[in-house]
Amino acid sequence: MKLIYVVEDHQVIRDGVRRYLELAGYKVLGFGNLASVRDAFKITKADLLIQDVMLPDGDGFEFVQELRKSMDIPVIFMTAKIAEEDRIHGFELGADDYISKPFSPKELVLRVQAILRRVDGGQEVETSHKYYYKADSGIMCFDEVEHKVTVNDEPVALTAAEWRILGLLIGNTSRILPRSEILKKCFDYTSESYERIADTHIKNLRAKLGPYPWIETVRGYGYRFIGYPVEEKA
Repeated sequence: MKLIYVVEDHQVIRDGVRRYLELAGYKVLGFGNLASVRDAFKITKADLLIQDVMLPDGDGFEFVQELRKSMDIPVIFMTAKIAEEDRIHGFELGADDYISKPFSPKELVLRVQAILRRVDGGQEVETSHKYYYKADSGIMCFDEVEHKVTVNDEPVALTAAEWRILGLLIGNTSRILPRSEILKKCFDYTSESYERIADTHIKNLRAKLGPYPWIETVRGYGYRFIGYPVEEKA
């Protein structure tokens, strides 16, 4: 049974979310502040975190940024902060989704299910292999079995969202993928208003993958993976 942490200071909202998720078959622990969930993480790592932003003892954005230094779990921000810059900031921190209040609890459950399916099932590539790619002097190993990426034998820590996008690009090597397709296949988003989210994740991916030209921007259209496959690290 998957364990979900819900951090929300409004008890009615927190209890409502918990009940809907429990009916969907998840184990849920609710927290009204950051101090309590921080203590919980010291004992048990959750499978997914649903995080409010404005809390009595701190900022949810800052907490997730702190959490990312020690672990990588899927995160959904659940907040009344609806400005585009807030949404973009959430995704820059590696969020897998961002849902604005007020929201439908049923929609939240569907988003949780979709994220956990992707984390468990891996839609990114169809076969179970270890793949090597080269770009300039960089060698990338994309290991879907171990769910790891290395560049020149150095591990690269990707969020679940970044892993999905990289896997989609690799699975469509040399093909230009429009932002709309990346959003649809990786996040189930279809609105053009979310296209900056794709740009944000690509920016984060490039920073983590180093100075090698793995991902090309095709202006006005989208992105493509331009690393080419090699049989071994040489």
